[in-house]
Amino acid sequence: MTRERKIQKVTLVGCLGNVALMVCKLIAGFVGHSSAMIADAVHSLSDFVTDIIVLSFVSVSAKPQDTSHDYGHGKFETIATFFIGLALVAAATGIIISGIVSLVEWAKGGDLEAPGKMALWAALFSIAVKEVLYQYTAYHGKKLNSQAVIANAWHHRSDALSSIAAAIGIGGAILLGDRWTVLDPLASIVVGIVLVKVAVELLKTSVGELTESSLPQETESEIEEIITSFTDVSEPHNLRTRRIGNRIAIEAHIRMDGNVTLLAAHDRATEIEQKLKARFGDDTHITLHMEPVK
Repeated sequence: MTRERKIQKVTLVGCLGNVALMVCKLIAGFVGHSSAMIADAVHSLSDFVTDIIVLSFVSVSAKPQDTSHDYGHGKFETIATFFIGLALVAAATGIIISGIVSLVEWAKGGDLEAPGKMALWAALFSIAVKEVLYQYTAYHGKKLNSQAVIANAWHHRSDALSSIAAAIGIGGAILLGDRWTVLDPLASIVVGIVLVKVAVELLKTSVGELTESSLPQETESEIEEIITSFTDVSEPHNLRTRRIGNRIAIEAHIRMDGNVTLLAAHDRATEIEQKLKARFGDDTHITLHMEPVK
């Protein structure tokens, strides 16, 4: 099974789970009169939307390099991650605003309807299902080295966390009586804040990749160590790195004895490339510029 097919399979599993949970939460939210559960349903809806985004973009990102994309189409996966972050921001904004409106009404003396037990059971069920989906998706995302799938996994985890907040708010409102019904909209605001935090991290990562940010310093140091592990190679410099979807690109200048033959220098460069690809993946883009030792 190709990488593209594996990503599609993992995403479809999450997609089916999100649809089922969204319907369950909406019914429980309206029947159980819980704004926190309705907010959680919106979160599941945003999860479903991001699943569709991943499915749409991964087929494009899997395309090999061509005349119009010399480095392949990997950044389409990064764009998918960016849209996932935007979807989270939109969902979080709506949830927080809704919770604040309910709090304002309560502060003005308005009565908030107590949530029913159905909403509580739906929240507990969601926590269990979403944590399973997170573990499943994160495992395969790391195995497939897909930032979009890993981002989607965190979307599942954030939904589990929001369901925990919803369960606490709903449970507190039920167990503590009418005076504490305000816990339900408070829980919905907490759900929104959790979403914002996750969204910011996703957007930060994807924007960094789209603006050609370098790989972390520890990764660049590891690249230099691999290069200098060859005793006849020295002084790696002008190192440039970036991420292209699930792949990385490495450019570096290195020094060798100026008296060696062109064939020997070529063979050494090939060995360095092979060692770098063994560490960072066969699809790593590597460009080495050989210079004579001064």
